[in-house]
Amino acid sequence: MKNNRLLLDMGPLVVFFVAYKFAGIFWATGVLMLGVSAALVIGWLSEKRLRIMPVITLVLVLFFGGLTLYFQNSTFIKMKPTAIYLLFAMALGGGAFFNQYYLKVVFDGAFQMPDAVWRVLSWRWTGFFVFLAIVNELIWRNFSESVWVNFKVFGLLPLTLGFTVVNIPLMLNYMADDEKKET
Repeated sequence: MKNNRLLLDMGPLVVFFVAYKFAGIFWATGVLMLGVSAALVIGWLSEKRLRIMPVITLVLVLFFGGLTLYFQNSTFIKMKPTAIYLLFAMALGGGAFFNQYYLKVVFDGAFQMPDAVWRVLSWRWTGFFVFLAIVNELIWRNFSESVWVNFKVFGLLPLTLGFTVVNIPLMLNYMADDEKKET
């Protein structure tokens, strides 16, 4: 299922990129809207549940994509990542402020760690999402549309994977402590 999940998460981005290269930003936006919608339906059919992040992503893709197509103005689709990142940052940071750790929900029980670790991770991801929002704004406002598309497809994933890798030692340290306590 994890391989399917990765495909469902990355598939719409890949078809967006291909559509952009062959038909431009407006066709790519429409294809992205269809791709994210299809990925959510396929995910629901295979998992028998809706995951919150893809639902939020779908709503924002449909909203900003709809504005892009209706007004024939690519600014809206370029603002969509900023909106998603800021929304995630507000949710994680706001939750952490009130001792609610939504990353626990996102990871769906895959990791058992103390709330102190979830708090640290929540604040780190909050900062990272704010950083991504700022970078997205800088790129789409100061570079060509093609540079922005390439950054969206080939820049954001490596940044996110790199940030994830940087946080693995913290998680492993506390997961190892939990395993030692259990034995």
